[in-house]
Amino acid sequence: MRSGLLDVPRFAPANTGKRLLTAADLAVLPTSLPSGDVRYELDNGSLVVMAPPGDGHARRQAKIARYLDTEAEERGLGEVRAEVTVVLRRDPDRVVGADAAFLLSASLPPRLSKEGYLETIPEIVVEIRSKNDSMNEVLAKKNDYLAAGVKLVWVLDQDDRTVTAHEPEKPAQVFHATDMLMTSLLPGFTVPVAKLFA
Repeated sequence: MRSGLLDVPRFAPANTGKRLLTAADLAVLPTSLPSGDVRYELDNGSLVVMAPPGDGHARRQAKIARYLDTEAEERGLGEVRAEVTVVLRRDPDRVVGADAAFLLSASLPPRLSKEGYLETIPEIVVEIRSKNDSMNEVLAKKNDYLAAGVKLVWVLDQDDRTVTAHEPEKPAQVFHATDMLMTSLLPGFTVPVAKLFA
């Protein structure tokens, strides 16, 4: 979801003398500018300016978080988070804003950074592809999640009305609008994919 406001490299070369930012720097940046709200991530210490989510994105985010709450958290499987900042790695810092995340009971209580960001890596992360997201950006972020220890990344795509499940060392599994979304990480969790895009 990179905007055209700031062109940042995916990896900052170590010998450029460029100052790399940290999670602490990120925490003090303004979230509102005269032109509107703004969100950020850190990609190996480089600042990434994010476009604010639109209504459709927010609707899908609310739906998946609600289902994770009612179909998983309320059954004692763990805890859900919506729009949570996660520190994937340090030095240089990779800090991302996950659309939703689920921590299994074994990971509770979560460890937080002094800025209040999630340092415990969630078992499940949900990314919702917005109109500003290229597929390459979504896949790069998915790879970062899996490299950090996330066990399952669900990518919701409004254009295709699909949810693609990514797990380490497994082929991607695509759930279509006629399918039920499920995972062995959450026994008994089933949600009609069509309801996520209604």
